[in-house]
Amino acid sequence: MVERTLSFIGGTDVEPIEGHYADKLDPRTQRKIKEVANGGAKDVDLAVASASTALPAWRDMRPSERGRILVDIARKLREEGQHIVDIESQETGKPGREMATLLDLTAQYFEFYGGIVNVMDGEVINVGPDYHVYTRRDPFGVIGVILPWNAPLHQAARAIAPALATGNTVVAKPSEHTSGSLVAFAKFAVNHGLPAGVLNVVVGKGSAIGPAMAAHPVVRKISFTGGLKAGQELGRIAAERVLPLTLELGGKSANIVFDDADLEAAAAGSTRAFTWNSGQWCAAGTRLLVQENIHDAFVKELIDNVAQLRLGPDFDASNGPITTQAQFDKIKGFFAVAERDGLTPAIGGKVAVGAELEGGNYIEPTVYTGVRNDMEIAREEIFGPILCVIPFKNEADAIRIANDSELGLSAGIWSRDIGRVHRVAAGLEAGRIVVNEYSGGFVQTPCGGFKYSGYGREQGIDALSHYTQLKSVIIRL
Repeated sequence: MVERTLSFIGGTDVEPIEGHYADKLDPRTQRKIKEVANGGAKDVDLAVASASTALPAWRDMRPSERGRILVDIARKLREEGQHIVDIESQETGKPGREMATLLDLTAQYFEFYGGIVNVMDGEVINVGPDYHVYTRRDPFGVIGVILPWNAPLHQAARAIAPALATGNTVVAKPSEHTSGSLVAFAKFAVNHGLPAGVLNVVVGKGSAIGPAMAAHPVVRKISFTGGLKAGQELGRIAAERVLPLTLELGGKSANIVFDDADLEAAAAGSTRAFTWNSGQWCAAGTRLLVQENIHDAFVKELIDNVAQLRLGPDFDASNGPITTQAQFDKIKGFFAVAERDGLTPAIGGKVAVGAELEGGNYIEPTVYTGVRNDMEIAREEIFGPILCVIPFKNEADAIRIANDSELGLSAGIWSRDIGRVHRVAAGLEAGRIVVNEYSGGFVQTPCGGFKYSGYGREQGIDALSHYTQLKSVIIRL
């Protein structure tokens, strides 16, 4: 019998109400590995009803008790969660060593929010001796979490953990391409202390489930990570309901290398910036801005680093395949766009082939030099391992080029001059700036975008304000 991924609602597996399924293909081989439930609005109704029923007991539980449950789940995840990341590795194509890091990161979210919820509170406001005035933070209620396919567990944990910690219940919708790991995690959480119905997972296409979730009268808040067009469509639905949203909608992040940087470290970090997860992450540093006087030497060092990367399906591979066929086709299309604009790759520039890559969606890590910031390849989020190298003259020029984008999620700065670092960081229009490395930051640091990269923040203490409503209480004594 073919393995099936079903929705998980009210603590149990649930067949799609309409009875429809879709095939899931392995991105490493293009062979069918399972069938995935293709749920819709009726499945959303069932999940929201489950979350609504579970809400009062979870909301009214002492914060310390909710926190203990989340911290226990994190501990057990590290001890017993390998099967969950194995599912994600199979569905996304991520090499195993990436999944080891993501398992730990997932656990960190539940540890962090399970701990700080115990000290989260409002404040007393002094307006004179005749009043006692204070604020408190109340949960929204049922929260919808809509997720992309590139990092299912990580993206889910950073929204679900603070939502649950603050007393909300959740209906989560993973991508139909990578649903298995979140379903497995939800089951795991219920088996390790999370009350049934507090976390529900509806499996199906985003085009059906996302709008149904946003339009549902009981859903009080949506957290969405994904593409701009889908985020805009959710925004239109949410506007009718005055529904609060947290939106992360992608990036075309500038990674800036100044002439006083540690060039060896910058080359290694800049390679990782556009090739981690085969470039399939929103904050990828895919516009590399290099100061003119070091441009040629730095590009040579960078290409030497890229040449050492190894693609493949096994644990130790540097890069895995592109997760979906549609994304694979989109990336290939940008090779034609670059050629049209007169660009020749310094390395890469085609589909990767080889015995161990046969049948898989593998793209060679690719570097284009001589790119202008007004070219299509420098404007569009490609979501693949393609890097545009753009020279700049000085600080002001670097800031101008970096900010000349409709997106503003992340940025990188490489420099030994601390004054320059602070000046440039202040001038960049991006939600997160990383200096002298290029990474996704930490669980404790807020993450979110400027401009078309979205609004609201995930991660850090700031995220709690997006999963709670502030209430003032004014008492005349």
